[in-house]
Amino acid sequence: MQPGFAFEIEATDGAARAGTLTTPHGSVATPLFMPVATLASVKGVDIGRVRETGAGMVLSNAYHLHLRPGEQMVEQAGGVAAFMGWNGPTLTDSGGFQVFSLARQVKVTEDGAFFRSHIDGSPAEFTPENSMRIQQAINADVAMQMDHVVALPADRRVVEDAMRRSLRWAERCREAHARPDQALFGIVHGGLDPELRHESAEGLRSIGFPGYAVGGLSVGEGQEAMIAALQATVPHLPADRPRYLMGVGQPEDIIAAVQAGIDMFDCVLPTRCGRNSLVYTFRGRIRLRNARHATDDAPLEEGCPCIACRHPRGYLRHLFMAGEMLGPVLASIHNLTFYQRLVARLRAAVAAGRLVAEAAVIHAAVAPDDVGDTAR
Repeated sequence: MQPGFAFEIEATDGAARAGTLTTPHGSVATPLFMPVATLASVKGVDIGRVRETGAGMVLSNAYHLHLRPGEQMVEQAGGVAAFMGWNGPTLTDSGGFQVFSLARQVKVTEDGAFFRSHIDGSPAEFTPENSMRIQQAINADVAMQMDHVVALPADRRVVEDAMRRSLRWAERCREAHARPDQALFGIVHGGLDPELRHESAEGLRSIGFPGYAVGGLSVGEGQEAMIAALQATVPHLPADRPRYLMGVGQPEDIIAAVQAGIDMFDCVLPTRCGRNSLVYTFRGRIRLRNARHATDDAPLEEGCPCIACRHPRGYLRHLFMAGEMLGPVLASIHNLTFYQRLVARLRAAVAAGRLVAEAAVIHAAVAPDDVGDTAR
C-alpha cells in the first residue's frame, strides 16, 4: 500500500469480510457502496444530500470528465473531490467500461481504445498511459487500470483476447502511474471461464496492486453466472487487499457478492430507478406510479431516516404523475439511503458472525415487487 492508504480486515464470516479502507481523504467502512457521480455529480442529488444518505466514497468516470469539462479544469479546482464539494474518498473508472457501453463508437487496438465522442463525434484517445495521465490529473484516491470489457455471452476466444490485452494494459498502467497519493487497482477479466479468471488474477498479482477489482460482469450474464465467476475469482486474490465488484448491482447481487468475499460496489441503479419511480425498501420494491399508491398515507419505509420518508407515498406518487422534478429527487435520495443501510446491515452481520442467516432474511425481504400499505 502507498503512504496514506490502508485496508484493515476487522471481522470475517465465511468468505465475507468487514473492514476499513483508509485513503488520503478519509476512511470508510467496508463492505461499501459508492454512489455514481459520473460527471462529478450524482444525478439529481446535491453532494450534501449524498453525504446524508450515509455514503462514504463516490465514483466518477475519467472518460466523461475528460470530455466535459476536461481534466485540466478538474485539476485546477484541486481534484474531483474539491471540484464537486465532496469531503471524502473518491474513485475514478478508467474509461474501460465505455469500450463496452459505446461499442459502436470505439475501435480497440493493442495501443488502446479510440472513441468518437458521444457528444460531438470528435476523436478521443484512451491508451493505458493516457488513462493514467487523465486519472492522475483528476486526483481521485483510487484510479482503475485501463481494461477491455466485452459483452457476455461471448466466444471464448474473444474473452481470452480481451483478458490478455487487459493484463498487458495493466502492466503499462502500472509503469505509467506515478502518483504516490493515489492507489491504482488492477481489474480481473475472463468472462465466465474459471481458468481465464484464474489466469487473470494470477497475472495481476504478479504485477502487484494495492487493490483488485472484478470486471467484465453485470454485462448480460445473469446473477447465477456472475456469482459463479466471483467464486472462481476471489480465492485467487490477495486476502489483505480490497476487492471491488464493478457496476453491481441489484440488492440481491450485493448480498450474494458480499458472501463471496467482495468489499466494494458501485451502480447507477439507485438513482436510475429513483428517476423512474421505483424505490427499494426492506419490505420490497415500490412502483410509485401505480394507482394503488394514490391514497396511501404510509411513508416509503418506516424507520428510514431519509427526507423522502417524511412524506406519504400518495404525495410522492403525485409528484411523479404531475411531472414535478422533486419526485425523482426524493426517490433517488431514498434509494441511495437504502443501499447504504443495506451494506451497513451486511457489515454488522459479518461482525456478529451471522451473515448467512441475516442475508437470507434480507434477501426474502427485498424481493417482493410493488408492495402497498398492506406490507406495514
